[in-house]
Amino acid sequence: MASRDDSGNRCDYRRRSRYYRDGFLKMRFVDFYFDFSSTNSYFAAFLLPEICARNDARVNWMPAHFAALFRGTSFDVMAMTPRKARYLWRDHARYAERTGLPFRKPSRFPIKTSSALRAVLAAGRTSAPADNHDLRENAQRAISQAFMRAYWERDEDISDRGVLASIASSAGFDGATLMDIADAKPARDELAALTETAVVRGVFGAPTFFVGDEMFWGKDRLDFVEQWLKRPE
Repeated sequence: MASRDDSGNRCDYRRRSRYYRDGFLKMRFVDFYFDFSSTNSYFAAFLLPEICARNDARVNWMPAHFAALFRGTSFDVMAMTPRKARYLWRDHARYAERTGLPFRKPSRFPIKTSSALRAVLAAGRTSAPADNHDLRENAQRAISQAFMRAYWERDEDISDRGVLASIASSAGFDGATLMDIADAKPARDELAALTETAVVRGVFGAPTFFVGDEMFWGKDRLDFVEQWLKRPE
């Protein structure tokens, strides 16, 4: 396993885009629906950018409020037997060992994530014009990975607005301003719209990925995502 820098990417990761909007390389995206309370989204948030970098693709960071998505269904994230829960946490630990990503079971689980999800959208709004996909992707990746690390590696309370502001500041943002934007109506409306779009597209769990119209669910389907990206147009 190659070493990783503080952002969680491989040290040789190329931050500059290889795509040209009107040039000779066609831009491809993977839509990544995630929530910070999803263990498997944590792993995918670091592995998916590596897959996209290898395959001339980019990530569309699509935060979705899965607690809201699950309302009206019979799904309960905590509805499992103690034996199954023990197995799942052990399996996550094995996956962390395999990937080299730090991981610890948080003391608050599940956790309220709406503020953190809106902050991802705020980061995209404040960091780049709407048509600058490179800067928008980099900003949303940076804040998403920072929140993921805070919760799944350091057991920080990402439901707390002050904690989020501090994490954002450490990641290079103006944390107080970012959270003000995240609390405002445009970010709230955007998160609700993204969540509703996820429902319409058939999303039922996190993480979910789309390559075009092809949907893949779960971090254990990232190999299928990469295989799909290698298919000819």
